[in-house]
Amino acid sequence: MPRHPRLVAVATATAALALIAAGPAAGPAAGGDPTVSDPHVVAHFDFAAGQNAENIALEPDGSADITFAFAHQVARVTKKGDTTILATLPEVPDAQTPVGGAVALGIARAHDGTLYVTYATGRKETGIWRIAPGGGEPEQIGFLPVDAFPNGLALDEECGTLYTADTRLGRVWSLPVTGGTPTVWATGAALEPTAQIPFGANGLKVHHGAVWVSNTARSTLLRIPIGPGPERAAGPIETRATGLTFIDDFAFTGHGDTVLAALIMDNKLELVRPDGTHKTVLTRADGLDNPTSVAVRAKTVYVNSAAFFNTQNPDPNLLLARISKNKH
Repeated sequence: MPRHPRLVAVATATAALALIAAGPAAGPAAGGDPTVSDPHVVAHFDFAAGQNAENIALEPDGSADITFAFAHQVARVTKKGDTTILATLPEVPDAQTPVGGAVALGIARAHDGTLYVTYATGRKETGIWRIAPGGGEPEQIGFLPVDAFPNGLALDEECGTLYTADTRLGRVWSLPVTGGTPTVWATGAALEPTAQIPFGANGLKVHHGAVWVSNTARSTLLRIPIGPGPERAAGPIETRATGLTFIDDFAFTGHGDTVLAALIMDNKLELVRPDGTHKTVLTRADGLDNPTSVAVRAKTVYVNSAAFFNTQNPDPNLLLARISKNKH
């Protein structure tokens, strides 16, 4: 059964809008930019089996835990490319989402090895699922509205809170790691999709006392401060970068605010500086095929490609590269 007919339709529509969504040209290169080099694909996945590499969390040994979107699976991939399936989310009959069927999306890892995954189904299974250390039967711990599309996911382990970006409803949800009904943590036009592009808040990271979110429709990178006290309320949404056409997920390169962002339709990995200017550091020529997510560990960059919109010779894969960071 074909898994991607609606994705192709979405691709056609969004590609036609690329010029509308495109922002200003990137700024001048900064002398202290990190450099990304030696890109190489370490694992190729099975497109026909729904192994579209969507999101990524890293293990202490450098292995990558990856969500396979349409296979509803979580796989562990070593730095040499060896792949093991850790868990499979339940089949959902008559699943209906903006991309067709049910999809496994964001992933976050706790220090004890517990994994958390977002699952969009258009049914009661939509929400956040927990997978015990080492894999096994997933358990739903967060129950979102059926029309939600929970995407990027991050764990603030210090306060025991999960945050997820809702691409369809344009908001950020929070959920205690103990589970329950998620709370709407942040809303606003900056998080919402547009009339032309129905994919809003997408990637999400917790960094330096704030929740950072990408908005695919608006080509932006946003920062939302986490307030003090037990309420930890969302502060005003700040726009940190624009012109990131069809931005998906992103990752910070280190302790500062420099970001590597996956531009899914443009087949680019973009380096975004703290002042919002940006430049391209990897392209399709390096092995990218609709890149969806990024992770950084020490001197290694991990990039997932889902090949969602590639109608000829799709190559979902995991690419590794070397990052040399500046001292500032």
